[in-house]
Amino acid sequence: MDVHVGRRVRHMRLVKNMTQEELGERIGVSYQQVQKYETGANRISASRLYWIATEFGMRPGWFFEELEMVRL
Repeated sequence: MDVHVGRRVRHMRLVKNMTQEELGERIGVSYQQVQKYETGANRISASRLYWIATEFGMRPGWFFEELEMVRL
């Protein structure tokens, strides 16, 4: 799930023609942290995902769309 959400963040960042550094500045984290979010190495908290969605003009739920639900 973290990888899926991270890929969606990266996709939308590129669509918006924004660098990792620019996104990081707008949401209050370093570009290294954005990179970790995008690869799924670090989880994005609900509040941080809300701010990312706000920067992109998206609903937070968009990041979870097309995610195949897997039962553990």
